[in-house]
Amino acid sequence: MNRIVLVGRLAQEPELRYTQTGIAVATFAIAVNRPFLNQQGQREADFIDIVVWRNQAENCANYLSKGRLVGVDGRLQIRSYETAEGQRRRKAEVIADRVEFLDRARDTGEGSEDTGQQPVGDDSGFPDDVPF
Repeated sequence: MNRIVLVGRLAQEPELRYTQTGIAVATFAIAVNRPFLNQQGQREADFIDIVVWRNQAENCANYLSKGRLVGVDGRLQIRSYETAEGQRRRKAEVIADRVEFLDRARDTGEGSEDTGQQPVGDDSGFPDDVPF
């Protein structure tokens, strides 16, 4: 079983891209607080990379911004890649099946509205034409 459920705040603006076949993919990181304090009495956070596909990717890019509170339900994926210098690297990221907007958007005067939860659907697999 590979299931991840996280609640955290966006650490950056979502980045929306499209594959060569036109499939939307958004990436962003969320800061998730650890449930304990460090030796200095401060709470630390883990910064976790999130990947969202299709309509949910476009909704995240359009309606989320840095600092927003979100719930993410998905699966952990470890992928390998090679750097330009020829070094092999591994990257852990959560492939989101669902992203829930847990707070209201700040009033920006642009009339944006919160769309709430929107499942990705059954076609949320990882396509072969990944843009990165």
